[in-house]
Amino acid sequence: MALILMASKLKYFLHMIQLEGYDSEAFQRWINNNKEKAFSIKHSNKETKKPLVFTNRAKRLYWTNIILNGILVFLFVFKSNRFLGISPSFTILSIIILIVLLGILYYLQAFIMLMSNNLISPMERKINMGFYEQAQEKIKSRKDLNVVGITGSFGKTSTKFILGAILGEKFNVLNTPESYNTPMGLSKVINNDLTEKHNVFIAELGARNIGDIKEVAELVGPKIGVLTSIGPTHIETFKNIDNIMKTKYELIEELPSDGTAVFNYDNEYIRKLADKTFKEKILYGIEDIEELDLYAEDIEVSELGSTFTVKDKEGNSIRCTTKLLGKHNIYNVLAGVAVGKILGLSFDEIKDGIRKIEPIPHRLNIINPGTGIIIIDDAFNSNPIGAKAALEVLSQFKEGRKIIVTPGMVELGTMEEVANREFGTNIGKVCDYVILMGESRTRPIFEGLMEVSYSKDNIFTVNTLDEATEYIQKIARPGDIVLFENDLPDNYSK
Repeated sequence: MALILMASKLKYFLHMIQLEGYDSEAFQRWINNNKEKAFSIKHSNKETKKPLVFTNRAKRLYWTNIILNGILVFLFVFKSNRFLGISPSFTILSIIILIVLLGILYYLQAFIMLMSNNLISPMERKINMGFYEQAQEKIKSRKDLNVVGITGSFGKTSTKFILGAILGEKFNVLNTPESYNTPMGLSKVINNDLTEKHNVFIAELGARNIGDIKEVAELVGPKIGVLTSIGPTHIETFKNIDNIMKTKYELIEELPSDGTAVFNYDNEYIRKLADKTFKEKILYGIEDIEELDLYAEDIEVSELGSTFTVKDKEGNSIRCTTKLLGKHNIYNVLAGVAVGKILGLSFDEIKDGIRKIEPIPHRLNIINPGTGIIIIDDAFNSNPIGAKAALEVLSQFKEGRKIIVTPGMVELGTMEEVANREFGTNIGKVCDYVILMGESRTRPIFEGLMEVSYSKDNIFTVNTLDEATEYIQKIARPGDIVLFENDLPDNYSK
């Protein structure tokens, strides 16, 4: 019975360490920040948002953990076996100690998972390096392949899909799926999906530490590098904005001498990086158009999408329409236009590509559930810029009451409390009802709402999405708009 309970708990911690990217330091932080979950006698069996996937690596870690537990139990039984025949009291004592040992092992499974991960890390690094080198060789062998690397604190996934739609007008494009932006994720896509028929490979490059972008850039060998934005994300590992800037710029440093860098010149941090770059570059934005190579003007943003004119320094211009919501998506489109120009697409081809861009799941995606209530799904990894853009979109709805459901923003380090308090004040200026997910985590949002004298009667605090849904059913009526802003991963506490 004890072993069955232990195996069940083992799967829970395997899931958590998988969500932490099998990073022992990150998992140690998770233990420190989630002691209630890590050392609970019970463990949750509730449905997860991103289930455990039994990859080959997960299987190896799972069995390593079982073997480690087995060795500890075997050593105790082996040692105590010498005393079993001495007297009945020794036998009973040994059994009691064994039960206590099993209890301790059950209680400390989080640490045993951590030990198991550390034990097999050298082997995993060797396995991963094999896949990495295989993928790297495959890319190097494709002299005809155009590789575009995209990185940034926000907007890189949206830009990747937008760029794929634009370049699809002329090329056979391979995009990395959803959030495949790590060395292993990229290696898997290159080894398994990249074929001779592809002319362009678009790689989203993710980072949590200094040196991460350099590692993935050395893998994919981009000829074009795009910096979408820089801001306070993953600040817990980066510590400060300077480290984020340094890491994102690794993409530009890895471009070949004949490569081209594409910068969002309206971002104050990227502007500094662009100004020190002497490689070929394209600057895009909406402000200070005299300094830009590519810009948008005559912007009309509504609840149905955006219409704007794209212009370049050569005098070309196109009037574009997209179903994407929010001004921030115009920046992402401009990045796509810049790369389209570099790869020789005409403005007409670019315009056709923009028109075909589909809303990107969980990123300001409008859903009509057929109830008359409009749902805006912006549940993916909220950040200060994205959250502000989402409220701007919400404010553009002329009719209907506005309801927001949010657990707030995470991974902002010491800036998190201030950012969430400001988020609260902005919510108070736009929304009629607020549903907060988790009292402790959303305390700064509540304080921000109080700063603008928001009615407490219109604030509801819940612990689960099911509870939030119950409140929505009580409050909402046809014509209302409900914004889901961020959805915490399973490894976060509310």
